[in-house]
Amino acid sequence: MPALIGAVVLLFTYKKFKLTPLLYILILIHCAILMLGGHFTYAEVPLPNLFGSLFSEGRNNFDKIGHFAQGFVPAIIAREILVRKNVVNIKKWLNFIVITICLSFSALYELIEWLVALLSGEGADAFLGTQGYVWDTQTDMFMALVGSVVAVLTLSKLHDKQLKNV
Repeated sequence: MPALIGAVVLLFTYKKFKLTPLLYILILIHCAILMLGGHFTYAEVPLPNLFGSLFSEGRNNFDKIGHFAQGFVPAIIAREILVRKNVVNIKKWLNFIVITICLSFSALYELIEWLVALLSGEGADAFLGTQGYVWDTQTDMFMALVGSVVAVLTLSKLHDKQLKNV
């Protein structure tokens, strides 16, 4: 559902607020991750356990890729909006605010998951995808934080170049 909502928003805003090519590519990748996780459920995605036992034994950590992307891609989205709308003009503050926005969004997402689990009652474990991992919520937010920091550190120069052409 988030991928479909994002597609509709992109269609309606394309002419008035065309994004950088980098951002369109990142959004496409993020949508693929969301749709893959949604199709199989994150705990059942048939990919090898990419993180080994970094977080816990015997669980599928594909959801951590999703949460990394939940920080990585929105970091560039937030950065693009803040730069193009001249909200923040000081680089250090820009990076801090971008990372803070991503971490706030991740925390909000975890609160929504918790609320849906409370309201749905049965099947909450399947919905949350915790797979019995007690630190799932905290590591989800941590992965979003790491994703946003990595995005800012690795893509800012390329993003700035593309922003000059928009």
